[in-house]
Amino acid sequence: MSGPGHLAREQERLLACVHCGFCLNACPTYKQLGDEADSPRGRLYLMRAVMEGRIAPDDQAFVTHIDRCLGCRACEPVCPSGVEYGYLLERARATIADAGRSSIATRVLLSIFGDRLFTRITMGLGRILRATRLPGLLARSLPGGSARFGLAMLDASRSTDISRFERPTLLTPVEPAAATIARTGLATHATRVAILEGCVQEGLFARVNRATARVLEVNGCTVVHVPLQHCCGALHAHGGELEAAKMLARANLGAFDRSGADVIIANAAGCGAMLKDYGELMRHDPAWANRAAVFSSRVRDIFQFLAERGVRTGAPVQVRVTYDAPCHLYHAQRIMRAPLDVLSAIPGLQHIPLRDAEECCGGAGIYGMLHPELGGRILDDKVAAIKETGADAVVTPNPGCAMQIGAGLIMAGMDTPVLHPIELLDESYRRAGLVP
Repeated sequence: MSGPGHLAREQERLLACVHCGFCLNACPTYKQLGDEADSPRGRLYLMRAVMEGRIAPDDQAFVTHIDRCLGCRACEPVCPSGVEYGYLLERARATIADAGRSSIATRVLLSIFGDRLFTRITMGLGRILRATRLPGLLARSLPGGSARFGLAMLDASRSTDISRFERPTLLTPVEPAAATIARTGLATHATRVAILEGCVQEGLFARVNRATARVLEVNGCTVVHVPLQHCCGALHAHGGELEAAKMLARANLGAFDRSGADVIIANAAGCGAMLKDYGELMRHDPAWANRAAVFSSRVRDIFQFLAERGVRTGAPVQVRVTYDAPCHLYHAQRIMRAPLDVLSAIPGLQHIPLRDAEECCGGAGIYGMLHPELGGRILDDKVAAIKETGADAVVTPNPGCAMQIGAGLIMAGMDTPVLHPIELLDESYRRAGLVP
């Protein structure tokens, strides 16, 4: 029987759980399955059993229930004991990986995203297929199944013409266009910023990265390019491949340090959470621990940064949107208001609140692909909530969430696009003549 591995030195963190049960109603898998072992406290009990040697790391129950966790971290804000569940989940999955029980699909997907060449080839092929428009046609005509859902996810990553669903009657401007360049607490000094491009974000949503750069420049920043950056490592850490995550972190630390940027900007919720966790990830590596901690202190989510700095207003964009809060922005980074505050800087934009906006969509990195049935049940709830709003578009700042939700809408026969909020702010600036 193999040992407890990465959980062996986590006794203090594991004992913080007092099994109060506050996490139960916050957990999507517990609400769907009603199984105590598929709740945060149930999984923590299993982790503790492995740590104490009462069950083996390759025990089927341990592997199954840890694997079913979305890693959404919705349990953390409601936990009165401050249990670091996300951290412990990654160590539990690393223990399972060391025991040789990670699925083949997980290993293949993580291998692709761990190599820059493989990532570029995969994303390039995805863009070519997307350009044919076949994924959308097939996703709307084929019978249900994983293949159809995968095609729908790819189709959901396409760009959208915002004017197509604009409602000119929402707002009549009462001031000339020149008034739209007014500043709202905008900092006057230039800040050198670097943008984490990401693997899926740059591969399928490069337009969001370009829009992010333009928005930052309009708001008084100098954007510096970081040519040798890698995948942030979030998928690897969540999948239990901690050594691979550390390797990617080291590459990024070197690349961003050489850039001379004052601030590192993340426009993808999961990537931002990972960058902010580099200090914790590298804590036991004496050669990198301090460097990683300093780096993490310089990381800002794009909306966190703009809200702190002040947002320049633009021209009206008259659409009705509903906002879905990515788990790793809302629960992991605890950034709740900033995206909505930035959206409020867009004249004419009407925000329709989404029921349970902070609940997981079922995507959770590669979870939706590995657990299509359970992830699909969670997604169905999200799609139903979106349908209730009657919004013209959904906005969410995470590529995985955008593809998961977009695919769910396509499968439900809805023509509602999913956008990154920064695309709307960029369009507002374009109409005001602030960007090309």
